[in-house]
Amino acid sequence: MKKLLLFALAVVGGLLVYRQIQADRAEQDLWTEATDSVPSGSSGS
Repeated sequence: MKKLLLFALAVVGGLLVYRQIQADRAEQDLWTEATDSVPSGSSGS
């Protein structure tokens, strides 16, 4: 019974870590998009 409980806790912990990594990655993508410099081809000169 203890092994099953430890396994369940490990799975839940792994899911929480995975979700946090995904959220951090999504936030980083948003920041990258928001702070991206304008491509040189769109300068209009």
